[in-house]
Amino acid sequence: MRYYLRTQTLILRGEFRAACTGIPGGLGKVPTLLLHHHEIEENIPDPSREFNRVIHREGLPPDFFGLLLGLPPGNLCILQHDFVTLFISAGAPGRDCGSPAPVSMVLHSREGMTDSALLESIMAATAARVEAFHSLGRPSSGDPADGVIAACEGEIVHLHAGVSTPIGDRIRSAVLFGIQEALEGDSERAGRNRPSFFVFSRFQGDHWVEWIPEQCPYYPCHVPGQRCEFCYCPFYPCKDETLGQWVKSTSKNGPVWNCSGCTLLHEPLITEYLLAHPEAPLAELKRKKGIL
Repeated sequence: MRYYLRTQTLILRGEFRAACTGIPGGLGKVPTLLLHHHEIEENIPDPSREFNRVIHREGLPPDFFGLLLGLPPGNLCILQHDFVTLFISAGAPGRDCGSPAPVSMVLHSREGMTDSALLESIMAATAARVEAFHSLGRPSSGDPADGVIAACEGEIVHLHAGVSTPIGDRIRSAVLFGIQEALEGDSERAGRNRPSFFVFSRFQGDHWVEWIPEQCPYYPCHVPGQRCEFCYCPFYPCKDETLGQWVKSTSKNGPVWNCSGCTLLHEPLITEYLLAHPEAPLAELKRKKGIL
């Protein structure tokens, strides 16, 4: 899965099996997921036409699932919990704390799910949304603008995704934290004009941590002058043994992919190229570097 911003749209690209409550809705295989903010502050009479305009503008294939955002995509929160990634937007201009806030969510799993698990993951996310609003003392009833997309890639690992399952537990954790950050962290994120990125860490106890490039205490983690836009590699785990290796995990069963020595995406030439060509395959970047 790759994701990138284009004007008022966050675009996710991959080979998804997905379920969608938005546009056009349903269950199926799609190569594109869209989170789109309409620049004009008025209701869109035909959202499908707005999404098709984005598809044509970006030269993307016609099949997609999409959700409308109440806020620009720079206000999104992106949360990574192991193999689960959550993209979440909550709130809209003019909505006070006493009224429901529209929530748009895209859940992505690097581990495959059955169709029933995809539907269950939407239910798990919706239940967590209600729980999050209740804990914040805000109206927990749904908003007509709410929407959820659940998507996965890879071989099927998860037959179910209820709250008591490993994937459901990760979804609940991400939604609970993500809604709080999306609703209450606006002042801290003001002026950044980019999504906020959070990672679930188990170092010194389970907790969420925000990654902020300008305040990274580990810079430079590779070499002086490195670029950090892709601190969390979009190719992970690439399984390319010229760039990393499998190592034994001390916290989970089986090996994990270790690419701590890879500097490819941190080299300025490669970073600039990938920003300009966000769907470039790894082999293309290696050729650009002259290592293939």
